[in-house]
Amino acid sequence: MRRSQRLITFIAILQSILCLAHFFLYETWTFSPVTGHTVGPFWFRLALLVLSVSFVPASLLAFRYTNVFVRVFYRIAAVWIGLLSFLVIAAICSWPVFGIAQMGGLKIEFHQVVEVLFGLGVISGFYGVVNASLTRVTRTTVRLANLPEAWRGRKAALISDLHLGPVRNGSFLRRIIAKVLDEKPDAVFIAGDLYDGTAIDAASAAKPLKQLTTAPRGVYFVAGNHEQFHDEGEYLQAVKSAGVRVLTNEKLEVDGLQIAGIPYAHATNPRTFTSVLRDLRPAPDRASILLTHAPDYPELAEAAGFSLQLSGHTHLGQFIPWSWIATRIYKQFVYGLSWIGKMQVFTSSGAGTWGPPLRLGSNPEIVVLQFD
Repeated sequence: MRRSQRLITFIAILQSILCLAHFFLYETWTFSPVTGHTVGPFWFRLALLVLSVSFVPASLLAFRYTNVFVRVFYRIAAVWIGLLSFLVIAAICSWPVFGIAQMGGLKIEFHQVVEVLFGLGVISGFYGVVNASLTRVTRTTVRLANLPEAWRGRKAALISDLHLGPVRNGSFLRRIIAKVLDEKPDAVFIAGDLYDGTAIDAASAAKPLKQLTTAPRGVYFVAGNHEQFHDEGEYLQAVKSAGVRVLTNEKLEVDGLQIAGIPYAHATNPRTFTSVLRDLRPAPDRASILLTHAPDYPELAEAAGFSLQLSGHTHLGQFIPWSWIATRIYKQFVYGLSWIGKMQVFTSSGAGTWGPPLRLGSNPEIVVLQFD
C-alpha cells in the first residue's frame, strides 16, 4: 500500500509540473508588454491542454499494454515532452533577451523574440529526434596491466541502454546487432537496460541476440534498473534463452581474463556493492573486467582490485538540461574512458533512449574496445 501511495504521489507531482510548464509556455507566448496578457485562440489552448496530460497516461498504458495504439500514442507524447524541454528553455530565455535588447535601445517586440527562440527550440528538438536514430560506433583503445596474451589485439563490443519497448523494438535491436557483427568482436558486453521495463514480449524481442553468440569469447549481460522495475525473471530468462550469459554476482575466467558482473540492484547500494565485490575479488596477477549497469561507486570497484569497469545508464543526459544534471551527478564518469586510481572506467552513452526519443549533445553509440 505504501508503494502504491508513493507512486500516486509521484504521478501527481509529475503531472502538476507538466501542467505548470505548459501554462508557462502559454503565458509567455500570449504576453505583450504593451497590452498585457492576451487570450490565445481556443484551438491553441485546447492543444496545450491535451498535450499537458498526454505523457502520464501514455506511460501508464505502456506499462500495461503493447498494441499499435499504445505505441503510437506513447511515441507522440514522448516526442512532445522532449520538445517541451526546449520550448521551456526558450520561454525562460525570452524574458532576459527582451530586457537586454530594450536596455540596448533595440526596438523589437517581445513576441518577435519569443517567435525566434521558440523556433530555435522546435528546430533543436526535431534535430534531436533525428540524431537519436543515428547510431555511431565509438572506438577506444584500452591498455590493461597483466592482460593475457590471448586477449592482446582483440576487440570487444559494449552496448547498453537499448530500452526495447514502445519506441524501439526488435527491428532496432537487429540493426544494432548488424553493426556489432560488422566489427567482428571477440566478446560482447551488454551493460543493462536492454528492455525499457514497459509491456513487451520479452522472449520475441530478445531473439536477435542469438546472432551475437558467434563472438568466440562469449556474450555477457547484467541487469539494469529498467529490468528490475518489477520481476526481472521474464527478462533474464529471455536473454538466457537467446544464448547470452547473464552475470548475477559472479566471476568467470575466459582465456585468462577475469570477467565479473553485478546487476544494478546489488550495485546501487554501497554496502551491498562492497559485500558482493568482496566475494568476487579478482586475482591481482591477471586483468579483470567488471560489468555493472551504472558508474555509481567506481571507487569501490577500484578498491576491490578490478582493472576495468564497463557501464552505461547515464545516457550522457540525452539533451539539455538533463545533460547538465547527469554531469553534475556522475562528474568524470558520466561518459567515456576515465581513470580512478589503478582502474579504468568506460561509461557508454547507450544505444537507445529513455522517455523522449531525442538526443542533443549526446550520440547513441556502440562502443568497440581494442585491448592492447
